[in-house]
Amino acid sequence: MSTVLETPARSVEPAREARPWAAVAALARFEARELRLSLSFGGISLLYVGWIVWQCATRTGDYPVLQDIDRATQSLPMLVGLSVMLCVNRAVLRSHRDDTERHFGVLVVEPWRRTAAHALSVVPAALFVAVCVTVQFTWEALKPGAVGHGSPAELAVGPLTVLLFGAFGVLLGRLVRSAFAAPVLLVFLLFTQVLGGSASGRTDWTAWLAPVVTETGAKPFPSDLLGRPAAWHALYLLGLALSVAVLAVLVGGGRTRTVQVVLAGALALTLVGAVAQSGGTPAATLAARERASLTPEKVQSCREHGTSTYCAFPEWEGRTADWAGVVDRVQGLAGGSAGGERLTVRQRVDVRGGLADDFALEPSAVSGQVTVGTAWGGNRVPEFAVAVASVLVAGNEKAGSTVCDARMVTIMWLALGAESDPMALFRHVRLDDSVTGSAVVLAPTDPLSMTAEQTRIVGELLKEPRYGVTAKVKAHWAQLISPRTSTARVAELLGVPARTGAADPDGGSCEG
Repeated sequence: MSTVLETPARSVEPAREARPWAAVAALARFEARELRLSLSFGGISLLYVGWIVWQCATRTGDYPVLQDIDRATQSLPMLVGLSVMLCVNRAVLRSHRDDTERHFGVLVVEPWRRTAAHALSVVPAALFVAVCVTVQFTWEALKPGAVGHGSPAELAVGPLTVLLFGAFGVLLGRLVRSAFAAPVLLVFLLFTQVLGGSASGRTDWTAWLAPVVTETGAKPFPSDLLGRPAAWHALYLLGLALSVAVLAVLVGGGRTRTVQVVLAGALALTLVGAVAQSGGTPAATLAARERASLTPEKVQSCREHGTSTYCAFPEWEGRTADWAGVVDRVQGLAGGSAGGERLTVRQRVDVRGGLADDFALEPSAVSGQVTVGTAWGGNRVPEFAVAVASVLVAGNEKAGSTVCDARMVTIMWLALGAESDPMALFRHVRLDDSVTGSAVVLAPTDPLSMTAEQTRIVGELLKEPRYGVTAKVKAHWAQLISPRTSTARVAELLGVPARTGAADPDGGSCEG
């Protein structure tokens, strides 16, 4: 008797369909994690975050101009991008460096798909920079003294730069099987950027081929006078980053029709952006700059605070109260009719030379008009106080800018006497940051000059109780603002012992 053992038949399951793009996504996540954990990227990221915190927390940033802040977010992401370029290039070369390239031939993920995964691994780093840029700009925008408007296109430059540099790292890894190629490219990019548009102030069409063109140098512009092709530049960077990434996929073997079509589209975006951004400053913007520089009253609105009028460009209208506070402090120390004189504080800029040129403002010859600039906070406050005091003493800015006689003592007392720390501001408002000897005093327009004796007298006055000096200034106001009064006589009137052999005894000398 024989026994037959039967094995039950197994149903044949259909083979699972290969999902190469799921593998690409998994590899991209793995490479992104490796990038995040790399020492160089982590160190640069910590430096970047620390710089943002320090920059936003400093006192000099209490009155940010947002159309300058958006450009200030662009430079440091280049360091993050260069770090990403080195790390991604090293990751692309890992299989060649470890001699494991031949083992990848048994996988369903072709070499060009692995290249695509490396390119996608850069996206989280770009998103990290985008978050940092957003935090930096929002932090500044929420400060009480913030003015102006930021540009989303300008804010996009930092993240797009990271994408571009990361794509270059992938492409370089597919073109050159050497670990030294990426550092050489890094040095080249740094060299071209330093000599390019953002550092030299060159704003011709070649400057806009660089990733970052900050155009620093001039005082803050009204946002409608910038004339920067920010949107076109962002499109150019996006197209260039996509072009480099897709070209790397093509070099890696991805010669499908889809890859070719995407490459053609990316190159078209790059070309459109490059051509559009090279058109220069629009004629309408040039005309608007001319109008704002020569006839600002045509584009400004004015507000009344107390007895004075304050005229500002639209984005600065909320700052007139800060200017009025300075005017009230200065006029509170003045005597005669100057204490209640009706002033016109007018905001002025000279933007005809563009963002890279910082032209000095000519002092106004209009009686009772005081110039204030677009920058505020820090040293700009006592400089504006000097301008107010010079107009109260001399009648107008043009006459005040030529004062170098004993009236400088009265001007400096009016400008600084009501401050909580007048000696510190006295130092900061002088060009050489000193409180002794002769010096140049800064103002929104032309600077003024002080002799050593005038410096000594002002220093003594600022150390005295305010109420006592104020009473003497008001009592002897007519003599203190007379150009015929000597420095020695001013010192006598204000109760400061004169120094033997002091300069300008007749009030007319500017030596000393």
